[in-house]
Amino acid sequence: MTTINLSFSPLRNGKENARYQATPQRIKRSTKQTSAHGNKATDGNIAEQAKRCKNEGHSLAEFTREIILQLTQSNHIRTSETYRTTLRCFERFKQGVMLEEIDSNMMISFEAWMLNRGLTKNTTSFYMRILRAIHNRAIECGLIEYSRPFRHVYTGIDKTVKRAISINSIRELKSLDLTNNPSLALARDIFLFSFYTRGMSFVDIAYLRKRDLTGNLLKYRRRKTDQLLVIGWERCMQEIINRYDTTSSPYLLPIITKSGNERMQYLLAAHRINRNLKIIGKMINLSTSLTMYVARHSWASIARDKNIPLSIISESMGHESEMTTRIYLSTIDHHEIDRANRIILQSI
Repeated sequence: MTTINLSFSPLRNGKENARYQATPQRIKRSTKQTSAHGNKATDGNIAEQAKRCKNEGHSLAEFTREIILQLTQSNHIRTSETYRTTLRCFERFKQGVMLEEIDSNMMISFEAWMLNRGLTKNTTSFYMRILRAIHNRAIECGLIEYSRPFRHVYTGIDKTVKRAISINSIRELKSLDLTNNPSLALARDIFLFSFYTRGMSFVDIAYLRKRDLTGNLLKYRRRKTDQLLVIGWERCMQEIINRYDTTSSPYLLPIITKSGNERMQYLLAAHRINRNLKIIGKMINLSTSLTMYVARHSWASIARDKNIPLSIISESMGHESEMTTRIYLSTIDHHEIDRANRIILQSI
């Protein structure tokens, strides 16, 4: 397999990727940046690598695996997993595809194939955005000519079903007696801990260390953005910590319980806790499927209902822009819209 100098940044977030398209100007600029900053990258050897790869031909699978390898080596583990999942999905649709064979008709067929198998528009869009990033990278590396095979498929972000629950449901969840079911109790406690800590994501909770808590402040860096967040330590948070014996562990909560293979422990725990949360949700008759993500949405939604300014909500959740927060809060309960409409109609 021919090694290609990929020197690139990880996949952009969904909002940026929905807008991003490779253009000849971007490609030329990217190649210059690679030459200036890439390890052992010069105009000469990049051109030589691209020429050699063009002559040999390069498959989508081979090129994607090279990207996955570099992402893994640069510790972008989560991003590498999304690339791997995308490739696995595409290879179920069609195998042995060369980079130069990717065209608009193929992408339209792939989208239809996914939709026919019950994938949502947001899921198909997610896969398409990753494929587009791979395709654009191949253009930037000089492996294929500039083209736009994704212009006729959906790469946006569709409105999702409302995932927030009310403050009354949070109270009901908190008061639920789960003494006889430790697995459900842990899932409930992790959900509440996320809510208490301004919607902290599960991966950040899993990797919280005892040294992150100093005095009355919890300080941690979001694994997604590396942004430092500081949270005032409250009694309700300590009550959850006190329920679990982690004296022999450097971690704050019993999610990663032994040294070695921490990533796999986190992934298995995420599946287990989300599965148990769905059971708990049914116990309290929630119409929303209860997952860890609901805790984050609920905190943002309840903060909005308490008239907390958008800027404060955005900073509290570690969002890089208020636009991201607006996406969280964009799904307003249809009853509120109906009520607003009724008020307007009654004024006629």
